[in-house]
Amino acid sequence: MRKKEKRVVEEKVVGKQDRMGRLFVAPPVILFLLFTLLPMIMAIGLSFTKYDVINPPRLVGLANFRKMIKDEFFWIALKNTCVYTLMYVPAGLLLSLGAAMFLNADQKMVGLFRTLFYLPVLSSTVATATLWFWILNPQLGLLNGILELFGISGKAWLYDSKLAMFSIVLMSLWAGFGGNMMIFLAGLKGIPPIYYEAAKIEGASKWQMFTKITMPSITKTTFLVSTMLIIGTFQVFDQAFVLTKGGPGNATITIVYYIYINGFKNLDMGYASSISLVLFAIILVMTVINSKINKADI
Repeated sequence: MRKKEKRVVEEKVVGKQDRMGRLFVAPPVILFLLFTLLPMIMAIGLSFTKYDVINPPRLVGLANFRKMIKDEFFWIALKNTCVYTLMYVPAGLLLSLGAAMFLNADQKMVGLFRTLFYLPVLSSTVATATLWFWILNPQLGLLNGILELFGISGKAWLYDSKLAMFSIVLMSLWAGFGGNMMIFLAGLKGIPPIYYEAAKIEGASKWQMFTKITMPSITKTTFLVSTMLIIGTFQVFDQAFVLTKGGPGNATITIVYYIYINGFKNLDMGYASSISLVLFAIILVMTVINSKINKADI
């Protein structure tokens, strides 16, 4: 009898916990459905229509995708986004990992440097871009002022088509590497010290310990950071919008910036949605390729 009563009590407790769990999970699930899943479904539907916001959507089939193939500015935006990705992702990985390894050591002032490196992440992208707009100003900017102290003539960083994308990458690295550094630091802290102690006894060099112990141990961490970087680079918008407005000469117009132009300036929501769908496919393919390179399970 006691066993039966005990089972009934346990079932009530489990049922209460289950209801409480569902209650706590419900708000984020509802928000995800309303603001992520539903817009995605709507974007897929709109990509096959001609929709100018004012008039009802008109079904056009694959016309938007055929238009995309012939659209010169789409290919310029895609090329610029790929250039940004190729510049930013490797540099972001190296900078974040290097900073994490430096701060992983038990030295004085490490806590201060961790805070200083992470501070830019707390600022909004628009605020950071506004700051860098002043730093890179060709006449009154801080960077050119420092270069002049060493007898180096300053550059028109944001107004030269050859330097504009590099300037955006420079700003993005400064603003974003702190967050990825903390992820790498957590991965490094998870490596058992005994591995390095055994390697030292065997006479392994620091480079051998890095390639044979550190990198294999943080494979999943590297996959996470690199995936986040790739997704972030293909979605870059704020930096180009604030710093260069896509110029000069469309040198910094990106995919998301082009989606913004078509959707909110040209009021061609159907075409903007079709570009968004292609962007989603590109990010998905890049994520799968990245998982194969890092040998990580998605």
